[in-house]
Amino acid sequence: MNYIFKDKTILVTGCCGTVGNELIYQLLNDNKYKPKEVIGLDNNETGIFYLDQKYINFRKARFIFGDVRKQNELIQKFHGVDIVFHTAALKHVILSERSPDEVVDTNILGVQNIIIAANVNKIEKVIFTSSDKAVNPTNVMGTSKLMGERLISAANSGKREIRPIFASTRFGNVLGSSGSVVPIFYNQIKEGGPVTLTNKFMSRFIMNIKEAVSLVINSAIKAKGGEVFITKMPVIRIEDLAKSMIEVLAPKFGFAPKKIKIIEIGEQPGEKLYEELMSDEESRRALELKDFFIILPAFRGIYQNIKYTYKDVVNLKIKKAYSSQNEKPLNFNDIKKFLIKNDLVETPEKFMLNRYWIGDKRQKF
Repeated sequence: MNYIFKDKTILVTGCCGTVGNELIYQLLNDNKYKPKEVIGLDNNETGIFYLDQKYINFRKARFIFGDVRKQNELIQKFHGVDIVFHTAALKHVILSERSPDEVVDTNILGVQNIIIAANVNKIEKVIFTSSDKAVNPTNVMGTSKLMGERLISAANSGKREIRPIFASTRFGNVLGSSGSVVPIFYNQIKEGGPVTLTNKFMSRFIMNIKEAVSLVINSAIKAKGGEVFITKMPVIRIEDLAKSMIEVLAPKFGFAPKKIKIIEIGEQPGEKLYEELMSDEESRRALELKDFFIILPAFRGIYQNIKYTYKDVVNLKIKKAYSSQNEKPLNFNDIKKFLIKNDLVETPEKFMLNRYWIGDKRQKF
């Protein structure tokens, strides 16, 4: 049992999103946690309504409408809460480029509001969910996530009290989640192709949602204050993912796998050929655990009262960046097993047929 959660009130912001939704599910359904209450907060009115219906028979579940942009509202709603998982964010890269001011309000000022509300209410722990795009960011969304991480780490500096403990967790692609390439490939194969790749040499870290969220929860158990926890993840080449999905799905829709073409459409502005979860600079102040890398704060002098000791340390020195370019990718058969095991070849949302590149709209016409 994880005693850190036993009889505690846990609040999850962004509970209607992929990660927040799974956090709610695991905290309520896994018997090893045993919380007193799990509160979901989101500004998605319809999503909150449906979650209320889904968990209508769960005495410990409660869902409230709220916005991380509103500091005073958060202060009130954090009253009596012990642990906060902050997953609420604007995450769509292209939409963030269109409205950077909205991203600042939600992803940066929203994090600061979480910190203030947590300090006022003396929350025990706050875990911020970040993104691979925070590493050497090339877009507004990634830059905002990096700033969120820095705010969370800085919230631990100069503290005069034990509480709260603030930490971040960073992971890559959750296959099958909203905006994932998997439903796009699925529907393209269903239509007989072609399957579109931006670049056949592109590689990515992958994980299923259950594993990702389980490790987010575990990072809360280990957090001392100011760290960034990086989930270890397998790597795939996007071309291999497309080929695996074609082999599994094409016969299901009456097509011969060899008849479905794969075409390259070119990488988009701000898109990386490989994914980074830890930079070279960060690796010099990182530790390796069994399931994580832990990046310690850059300016350790202002965190002098925090002892960064962990039980399951594998390596005290990391020699290279944690990048999908440096890691051995899964082979073809392992990708197929991953897809089938995690139900990623089941029917996705029907509208996900074309790639979502709003930024190129004017160039098309």
